[in-house]
Amino acid sequence: MPPRKISPAKDPRESVETESKSLDEQKAEALNLFEKGERKGARKGKATAAAADQGSLYGHLGTGDTVASLAEAKAANRVAAAASAEPEAIEPEEEPTKSVELVGDKKIIHFKPPIIIKELAAMMELRPVELMKDLMEMEIFATLTQAIEPEIAAKVCEKHGFVFEKERREKGAGVHKVEEVIEVPEVQDIKEVEEDKLRLRPPVVTFMGHVDHGKTSLLDAFRGSRVVSGEAGGITQHIGAYQVVRDGNIVTFIDTPGHAAFSEMRARGANVTDIVVLVVAADDGLMPTTLEAIDHCKAAGVTIIVALNKCDLPRADLHRAKGQLQDVGLTPEDYGGSTICVEVSAKTGQGLDTLFEMIHLQAEVLELKANFEGPARGIVIEARTEAGKGPTATVLVQSGTLDVGDSFICGVVWGKVKAILDDKQKRVPSAGPSTPVEIVGYSAVPSVGDELVELENERKAKKLSDERLEAQRQAKLAPIQRSALETLFNNIEQGKKASLRLIIKADAQGSLQAIEKSLTEIESDKISAEILRQSVGPITEADVILASASDAILIGFNTKVEAKAQPIVKREGVQVKLFSIIYELIDQVKEAMLGLLEPETREKVVGHAKVLEVFKLSSGKVGGCTVTDGRVARRARARVLRDGVPIYDGGFSTLRRFKDDVKEVKVGLECGIKLGRFNDYQPGDIIECYELEKLEQSL
Repeated sequence: MPPRKISPAKDPRESVETESKSLDEQKAEALNLFEKGERKGARKGKATAAAADQGSLYGHLGTGDTVASLAEAKAANRVAAAASAEPEAIEPEEEPTKSVELVGDKKIIHFKPPIIIKELAAMMELRPVELMKDLMEMEIFATLTQAIEPEIAAKVCEKHGFVFEKERREKGAGVHKVEEVIEVPEVQDIKEVEEDKLRLRPPVVTFMGHVDHGKTSLLDAFRGSRVVSGEAGGITQHIGAYQVVRDGNIVTFIDTPGHAAFSEMRARGANVTDIVVLVVAADDGLMPTTLEAIDHCKAAGVTIIVALNKCDLPRADLHRAKGQLQDVGLTPEDYGGSTICVEVSAKTGQGLDTLFEMIHLQAEVLELKANFEGPARGIVIEARTEAGKGPTATVLVQSGTLDVGDSFICGVVWGKVKAILDDKQKRVPSAGPSTPVEIVGYSAVPSVGDELVELENERKAKKLSDERLEAQRQAKLAPIQRSALETLFNNIEQGKKASLRLIIKADAQGSLQAIEKSLTEIESDKISAEILRQSVGPITEADVILASASDAILIGFNTKVEAKAQPIVKREGVQVKLFSIIYELIDQVKEAMLGLLEPETREKVVGHAKVLEVFKLSSGKVGGCTVTDGRVARRARARVLRDGVPIYDGGFSTLRRFKDDVKEVKVGLECGIKLGRFNDYQPGDIIECYELEKLEQSL
């Protein structure tokens, strides 16, 4: 055996270096193979730019420090991988469009339209048939794959104990957001506001009366201006609002072109006036427009002060004017009434101080106060578009303080206050209660009578404006519901005492008096008749406007509707009743009042029968009875009395004499009686037969 060669011992450091070197060489060979594969792929047109970059990096392997080069390559690969994966990591994960969330005891359903019936049923864990049944009860017929409106879905969810929340997808985002509900601050009742926050405010006084009786001239005399000279024909064409300071007292005056604008305000529920100064020319007396203005004032429930103007003229007849005022219910103080009458002259200035003093005295009696803090609220007096300003509006602030820069909503129009101008066209930084100002910064021209409400920011104002515009479009599709006899008496059925507002037009004064007397003689605890206006002549545009504003019914006797008023009747939806016989008018009102009241139901006992013996038949037990008094009728109802206590009440199942079915059995005769499914007859029971009769209620 040949001797084994013993190799000399190697240095450990050399051994590790050799193993390390051989490992590096193996890694380099593997990477070379990878490069060959990439070059092969490049020849086939499948190589990428990233691979070419990596190939230039790997080309340095095998020379120099290969381990360091490999580490750099791995680091570069990690950076590249992280860069390529980074968009996926930061991309927001899209939330589901439908989800059910449990918040406390509430189960909230988040759903993004379209709302499919089948999907909604699955979210509520109900059978789709149950949802379709609920929809049919709401008179909505749809298939499983059809969509329903969010409002309908909310009602269905509420019925099954869920809260529905509609979601919307924001632009450019993958997440959903529940729609924000913008709410207008509620109107604070003066009684609920703390006393230290309330301060006295100037009274708001409106001048009303007949054309050319001197309304604007009186206001000019207070202001020291000449507004009337700038109006076409000397007649006011639009509404003006001004503030007058006299002896340290401030009064806000509103000058209207007549009763029409005041009606439009009341039609929107905007009673902005505290006191009305009714201007009556002493030489003309009460004219038709004056009477209409009085009707509007009474319907609005405001205080009236009469200014007898032009008393300096030779033909002025004060006694006749005061007598006419007494005839319409405005009895002057010197005639023993309570209406303040002041003799004035806009031309000479006579009585102006007395009129202003009476206005201020009446304001002190009313104790007019307002909260100067909190969100501002106001009413649009007049609106227009001016060159250089855009849409503007004259606003009477009612509560709070409006500042420049505030965002607001006004009807369906939104805006941001760019400038506030007073009645002298001077810029002011803010406006408090009872202050008339011109606001610049509307997105469009608002309507007269719209309420201006301050909001937190411009975004909320825009959003609320869009919602109101959509609601307005939907409302135009539905007819306007006005007062009618049918809807009025529905309130009576609910136990409410209603007030029937009437406007009566007739052909003669005697007919008016007869109709008024007949209607006022109808006494009732459930309804009261309120006659807003009565006059002779056809039904005019002014009558229709008053009826629309006051939610009243127009009654015409031997008269007709003017051609100009007919389109307004149709547009406003006012109910007009025309009669030619006075008894038909009274009878129809009475019949409508009586016929729509639910009749009272009373029991009327018609007879008694005594059970003598009980018979068992295949259909059950039958009581053999004898009629002791009255009669027993098959169509009536009956109750079984045992020892005076009722034990059963129901209708007749069988009523026989011997073997024949009969309609009724009279006193002294025997019969067989079976009531419904009652089988517990005993000898001695009393069967009481009764009928239900309905009695009409009285007014």
